[in-house]
Amino acid sequence: MSRPLPIIGCLTLLMLLAAGAASADESRGAVVFRTHCASCHGDRGEGTATEYRQALAGDKSVKELSQYIDKSMPKGSPEDCSAPDAAAVAEYIYDAFYSTLAQARIKPARIELSRLTVRQYQESVADLIGSFRWTSQWGDERGLKCTYAKSRKVWDKKDRVLERTDLVVQFDFGEGSPDPQIEPKEFGMRWEGSVFAPETGEYEFLIRTDNAVKLWINDTETPLVDAWVRSGSDTDFRGRIKLLGGRAYPLRIEYLKSREKRANIALMWQPPHQVLDILPARCLSTQSFPETYVVAAPFPPDDRSVGYERGTSVSKEWDEAATSAAIETADYVLKNLRDLAGIKRETTDREAKYREFCGTFAERAFRRSLSDEQRAMYVDRHFADGADPLVAVKRSVLLTLMSPRFLYRDITASDDGYDRAARLSFALWDSIPDQSLLEAAAKNDLKSEGDLRWRADQMLSDLRAQAKLREFLRQWLKLDHLQDIAKDPSKYPEFDAAVVSDLRTSLELFLDDVIWREGGDFRKLLLDESVYLNGRLASFYGADLPADALSPGVDPPFRKMALNPESRAGVLSHPYLLAGFAYTSTSSPIHRGVFLARNVLGRSLRPPPVAVAPLAPELHADMTTRERVLLQTEAEACQTCHNMINPLGFTLEHFDAVGRYRQEEHGKPIDATGTYLTRTGAEVKFAGVRDLATFLAASDETHLAFVEQLFHFTVKQPIRAYGPNVNAELTRKFVEQNYDIRKLLVEISLVAALTPPQPTP
Repeated sequence: MSRPLPIIGCLTLLMLLAAGAASADESRGAVVFRTHCASCHGDRGEGTATEYRQALAGDKSVKELSQYIDKSMPKGSPEDCSAPDAAAVAEYIYDAFYSTLAQARIKPARIELSRLTVRQYQESVADLIGSFRWTSQWGDERGLKCTYAKSRKVWDKKDRVLERTDLVVQFDFGEGSPDPQIEPKEFGMRWEGSVFAPETGEYEFLIRTDNAVKLWINDTETPLVDAWVRSGSDTDFRGRIKLLGGRAYPLRIEYLKSREKRANIALMWQPPHQVLDILPARCLSTQSFPETYVVAAPFPPDDRSVGYERGTSVSKEWDEAATSAAIETADYVLKNLRDLAGIKRETTDREAKYREFCGTFAERAFRRSLSDEQRAMYVDRHFADGADPLVAVKRSVLLTLMSPRFLYRDITASDDGYDRAARLSFALWDSIPDQSLLEAAAKNDLKSEGDLRWRADQMLSDLRAQAKLREFLRQWLKLDHLQDIAKDPSKYPEFDAAVVSDLRTSLELFLDDVIWREGGDFRKLLLDESVYLNGRLASFYGADLPADALSPGVDPPFRKMALNPESRAGVLSHPYLLAGFAYTSTSSPIHRGVFLARNVLGRSLRPPPVAVAPLAPELHADMTTRERVLLQTEAEACQTCHNMINPLGFTLEHFDAVGRYRQEEHGKPIDATGTYLTRTGAEVKFAGVRDLATFLAASDETHLAFVEQLFHFTVKQPIRAYGPNVNAELTRKFVEQNYDIRKLLVEISLVAALTPPQPTP
């Protein structure tokens, strides 16, 4: 006779039998989830108010989910869930609501109605005003054209002695003159050309001289620096100006040496995130450019809660900023109306010219031709009943700039040539279409993918497209988060602001080299062994500059050099990033690992459950950084993320807090081994950063993540809204086209241009 089951065992058996009977069609994983998980996570994994508030969604593989559930769930009693049950419930969770496809079923993505982002507004207004001016090309000739004269009359041909191109403006003639034909007592010089702004922000320009000087930047009438009439003994004269990145601006310097004993001049600048230095030749051009309008009104930052900038919400602050910007722009238009409207002194019918200007202004702002009704509303009615023509222009411009037709993209769900032109230009330039693109739309020349591809290839060579791709790479590498890199001066006394500034320049030169001169191969970003160094960096990082680069008293320009070639791997080991993702005196495998997981591999990492301060190195003086990190993150609550973060970050441990290569720490050999569990459940092992870079360069995960991030930055819409297979298809083309980032940008812009927004249900 068999023994009776204990009461608790009977109840448990009855509950399981009842569950099985009531849900005969349920999978084993569904039963386990309903029994053990739903009370904390919700019936559909949506979260609950009392336990887990966040929805069950992410990018862990089924194997990773299974391992985590087997080890940690249910909360407080993981022994209640066997390994087979953990595997079953992991597969159920993944298929039901965790994976990307499951999330697409639960919450279908849509192309959302969006206003212009701050960047798009600034770029669009600049191009809208600029469309009424002449254009120019950056060209290949660097430096500035200079005219040397034997008097202050530089403009007088009979006094000109010499005309040449100067790569930089940095001269000290002492008590002499620039040329034997020029008497040292009095002479003049004038430099003309353009300056290129690498990124958007405030720029400070400085003229250092003992003599009289004026400097014009992006304004041909009012000098930014005016030291023509001097008082006192000052030799530094400064001016600040806001510039949009990826554009060239007119520059002119007029210089006079007369009564002063010495003759000298240096043109310096301080771009955003960098220190004051000589304005380099690579950012100067002998070509002339027209003035660019840069709106000064401050805007609140765009929403980046989903990982990329988007304009899906309108706050009171944004509305007020848009109004201020419209008023500012209208005032600028009136001030420059004769130039913009093409009015000459002999023009008699000025009102007709004003009407024509307002109509063209509205068409370009709205990205399409005006209907009769729209022309009457935005142009004609302001000129009715004998209105003051200038007041009419201002009202028309204000109404145009405040119209949803300008402020919002895809305001309708149509898909004609004008819509495609706008979607293409915003994807590649973050700005409105130019005149040639609008004309193509009017002629119905943007019907096919081939038509659009040809246009996109042409647009890619524009400075605006280059600037947009450059800005994406800055965001991909999180450069904006690395603005205040400072190190312990007792440990790294030579690592000062000038070195940090040089490192940022070095990284940007490397990015430009790979993207625009080396075929745009994404893999080279991860695998290239070279680093751009100047004299200061070469000295700090222990590299030898070639003899022809050295000149007494002059810091050599940046050169592409091998630096620890067998141990460096592109951006992964660039000293700027290594120093940025580190503490003041030690490396930080956690910061570096988070960057690798999120930005390079595209993995989702939730915020830590509790804030934990890093263990102070001095409290564990005998430990290496790796040992301290393992000690700090050994708690079970930490391992959910740190079992991925730590092994990735450890692969960079051969580099210290300033990115210098090292073989040991505290007398112990560096252990730079690491591992990574792929989404397919395979474990990959690394012996250092070169192994890691080789894996990442060939990894489908890396490619998919890069494509998705570039898509989101470019289109500012969720990639899933364009179809469930868009990411995979773009990635396939990316691989087929030898990982060319420029071609990938074109492919993304074509998807955006060819996909109209869905009608609102």
